[in-house]
Amino acid sequence: MQRHEMMTAMAELGLKGMAGAFDEAVTTGLQRKRMTMEILTDLLRAETAHRHAASVRYRMSAAKLPAVKDLDAFVFDGTPINEGLVRSLHSGSFLAGQRNIVLVGGTGTGKTHLASAITANVVRNGARGRYF
Repeated sequence: MQRHEMMTAMAELGLKGMAGAFDEAVTTGLQRKRMTMEILTDLLRAETAHRHAASVRYRMSAAKLPAVKDLDAFVFDGTPINEGLVRSLHSGSFLAGQRNIVLVGGTGTGKTHLASAITANVVRNGARGRYF
């Protein structure tokens, strides 16, 4: 089977990760005298990584976050916010109990920042989230 036929077959099967990594995996594999199974393993890993990234992108867009924030950028010093509780929520501890989080506070206290950071982290770790 020729390269263009393989690329067509991968496109028809929806193997975008494999198609994107094909040339590099085959070229590198041949240069390093790797076995066929090793090259196929590299292609399967590329497909798996592509699908995982696509899944995270989809869940992040479905979460409807106003802006993706990071918990490391939040300054806890000088605020009444319980840092330990927030870090526990950030790790997804509330998911096992199927609980929601409601953040309450005045203007400029960091509710949106914390909600975005927590939601983004649990979504990256495989959960679904929605910002309201």
